[in-house]
Amino acid sequence: MKKLYYSIGEVSEITAIEPHVLRYWETIFDDLSPRKNKAGNRTYREEDLTFVLRLKDLIQTKKYSTAGAKKIIEEGEPETEGIRTEDLPLHLKKDLREVNLFLNKLLEKL
Repeated sequence: MKKLYYSIGEVSEITAIEPHVLRYWETIFDDLSPRKNKAGNRTYREEDLTFVLRLKDLIQTKKYSTAGAKKIIEEGEPETEGIRTEDLPLHLKKDLREVNLFLNKLLEKL
């Protein structure tokens, strides 16, 4: 079941990114700014979770620095062959996010 909001602990568990790294990334990337609830706790939306997974891919998998990842996010990735997710309809983007989350959870278990 999908949730509307995730805590920083849940995002950390799903993405395998430590909470202190998530808080650090918030200071660097303007697109990562989870709201805070009345208690002051961060509440991440599905879009935030997708953005964190993109950052993880750029920084940890593709080995970009945070500055390099920021540049790619601002300017777009270098052109590659294939379908760009920006060109896909919204319902397909959501389906791809769900598949991505599932695969990340599966990889953690391996």
